[in-house]
Amino acid sequence: MNNKKIYSVTALFDTPDQIINASEETVKAGYKKFDVNTPYPVHGIERAMSLTSSKLGYATLFIGLSGAAFAFLFMCWVSIVDYPLVIGGKPYFSWPAFVPVTFEVTVLSAAVGTVGVLIALMFRFPAASHPIHDTNYMKKVSSDKFGLNIVAIDPLFDEAKVKAFLAGIGGREIETIYEPEKVQIKAFDPKFIAVLILVAIVTAGTTYFLLNKLMYMPPFNWMSVQDRLSAQSQSVMFTDGFGMRNPVEGTVARGYTPYEFQGMSDSVVKNTPNPLSMTKETIAKGKLRFDTYCSP
Repeated sequence: MNNKKIYSVTALFDTPDQIINASEETVKAGYKKFDVNTPYPVHGIERAMSLTSSKLGYATLFIGLSGAAFAFLFMCWVSIVDYPLVIGGKPYFSWPAFVPVTFEVTVLSAAVGTVGVLIALMFRFPAASHPIHDTNYMKKVSSDKFGLNIVAIDPLFDEAKVKAFLAGIGGREIETIYEPEKVQIKAFDPKFIAVLILVAIVTAGTTYFLLNKLMYMPPFNWMSVQDRLSAQSQSVMFTDGFGMRNPVEGTVARGYTPYEFQGMSDSVVKNTPNPLSMTKETIAKGKLRFDTYCSP
């Protein structure tokens, strides 16, 4: 006697018209918990199955609005209560700046949350797969066949009657799909613990080598080891041990030409001749420079 729990009974059909007719007959027979699997979208299959609008959109809306509210309120709390800053004279509650982040969090949370709901409902989380996966039925409907799948949770489900019904509406390769067997894995299995220890050792050793050895080897140490002098640190290049050097006597650093009239009285400077000749070109160039750099 087979003690496996039945998940569903499936049947295959050859054409889109056959699967639409089979769906209509299934609805007429009173079955509610059934699904259709096709290799490509079939127009009109929703009406044939008497499907109503999915409730998944409500879950997406709720998760998206929750993410938006969390992001907006979190930014308000940070900007007003926890770490208020005056930026450009704007008020603490500068809500236009919150809009882009709120929008991004809304989209991200809605998308990720919808996938999570699908996994929870379709795969019955924490299960990691669906019972019809890796079956002959799924391989056929993923190629060129059209499948009808009546689930065992339907109130009218009876394996023998369902098989007879599917055969009566033209179904072929009728198959019973069973729930996958549960595999119990011990958390403290010696092999599992050994793998954990090995992974921990490899991870810790690799991290130590990368952060304490590799980063100090050429060419990865180019940021910390440079051919330069630090004014605030000891130097091994000069005999006095200092990195900061005094200006060389008798020289002038580029861009630091001393002021020619340093220490002279204003009367002496005022009477010095203008090195520029008073020509139209000189006056025009001076006016242009003044209008460019000095005019308000």
